[in-house]
Amino acid sequence: MKRTNSQKFNLGLFVFISTILLIAALYFIGKKQNIIGKTSKIIAVFNNVNGLLLGNNVRYSGINTGTVKEIEMKNDTTIFVVMIIEDKMLKHMKKNALAAINSDGLVGSMVINIIPGKESAEPLMPGDTIQSFMKVSSSDMLSTLSVTNKNAALLTADLLKITKEINKGKGTVGKLVKDSAMAANLEETVRNLNRSSADASMAIKNLNNMITSAKNDHNVTSVLLNDSIAAVKIRSIIDHLDQSGIKIDSVVTNLNDVITDYKNGKGVLNTVVNDSIMADDVEEIIKNIKEGSVLLNENMEALKHNFMFRGYFKKMEKEEQKTKKIK
Repeated sequence: MKRTNSQKFNLGLFVFISTILLIAALYFIGKKQNIIGKTSKIIAVFNNVNGLLLGNNVRYSGINTGTVKEIEMKNDTTIFVVMIIEDKMLKHMKKNALAAINSDGLVGSMVINIIPGKESAEPLMPGDTIQSFMKVSSSDMLSTLSVTNKNAALLTADLLKITKEINKGKGTVGKLVKDSAMAANLEETVRNLNRSSADASMAIKNLNNMITSAKNDHNVTSVLLNDSIAAVKIRSIIDHLDQSGIKIDSVVTNLNDVITDYKNGKGVLNTVVNDSIMADDVEEIIKNIKEGSVLLNENMEALKHNFMFRGYFKKMEKEEQKTKKIK
């Protein structure tokens, strides 16, 4: 049967379109597998490829940049993975980049992710080898989740046991929940603790006020607390007063002896009374004593206005006024 020109044209058109589609398919497949275009090889070293296959994608910073060309096992702990990388992406990679094998999604095919290094380094050259690191795989995560679920089940069972014991009133917590008397005792204990804490706080506050008052007021206590030199002087005065008290006791004893001798017509006092010349001398001594007494009063008045003893004398005046009011 002789073909017509129309049939010949349709056949030729079909063959032409099929050829174009075949070439386009080959082009896209070759481009995806990095067969077409300028590419270079780099190598990554792993100890476990986790099911990586030839033709799996290679990504750099999340961008598809190549495919897995070859997987070669050097020994039981070292596996070389040869990758074909586009040259236009290779110029952006550094020698400190790291390769990791991950799944494309939770259950997807495996891919190699190349992660840029944090520090600056030289550009990666064709044929260079980069290091790798292992991330947690999906199987490891599922295994961990399985262990976690088992532990959660055990924990739940233990909690159920504890809850049952509490409901039965067993144990300390059970008694607190079920025993109203124990709960009341515990509440009373807590109330007492709060009261004791408040009393302690008040005592500490009063003590702080006393210390602050002693530091700020110009009284003897303030001087003793803040001025070490004045404290030493006051201590010396007290020591002298003690010694003076001892001497006064001795003088009083001697005076009693003199008075006894005078009553008996003996001793120096008897001579002084009966001797007019000595009497004049004694009168002169008494006059001097009076003048000394006046000077002593002036000194005491000056001492009252001294900042070290001002607070003490004011305190004495207040006590005298209170005593007069009581009387």
